[in-house]
Amino acid sequence: MNSSLQAGHTEEHMRGSEILTDIVIGMSDGLTVPFALAAGLSGAVSQEHLNLIWIAGLAEIAAGSIAMGLGGYLAGKTEVDHYNSELRREYDEIRQVPDQERQEVKAFFSGLGLSEEVQEKAVAEMTRDKDVWVDFMMKYELGLDKPDPQRARKSAFNIGISYVVGGLIPLSPYFFVHDGLTGLKISAVITLICLFVFGYFKSRITGVNPLAGAIRVMVIGALAAGCAFAVARLIQH
Repeated sequence: MNSSLQAGHTEEHMRGSEILTDIVIGMSDGLTVPFALAAGLSGAVSQEHLNLIWIAGLAEIAAGSIAMGLGGYLAGKTEVDHYNSELRREYDEIRQVPDQERQEVKAFFSGLGLSEEVQEKAVAEMTRDKDVWVDFMMKYELGLDKPDPQRARKSAFNIGISYVVGGLIPLSPYFFVHDGLTGLKISAVITLICLFVFGYFKSRITGVNPLAGAIRVMVIGALAAGCAFAVARLIQH
């Protein structure tokens, strides 16, 4: 029973971590950038042109989500391309300089404190199959785990959607008010609370002091919005 459970068990830690990273990237920018933009426009747009705030905000969310998603796609694609390039190189090295590659495998086992006899047996066993040999070198010599082939598309989707969700939070109050400053006040309260909660859980996951991390994320968002509002008012006057 134990063997069947082990055979059917799949580790999901890395994938979960990648999804979480994508959400953090998209959500953090999604909460901050549209919030700062709407705050800046609130200081410059008159009441009769209030619709410009949410029109510009929606345009920014659309453009930002595409840009962030594209960045995530390119990062994921680069990771896959890099892995495949190193994989081809390892196969070439095993074919061209097998003795040197065996010595690298032996050096790894030697670093584990194994005896000479056990090292020789481990090297012979490990290098018996080329695919197993290459996988071993990729992981323990280069420190590369095989990436998900669909990582680029998944990353683009996760980051883009997270940006949209984050961006709609600070923008949503402006749909229900008739005054930009009123919308800004409501948006500031909602967004700063969300930034605090987001920063708290982000810090807990990354091992940082949760309270300090939450305050830091909230302050950065507040400063960005405050500067945008001040600059808009300064230009207006």
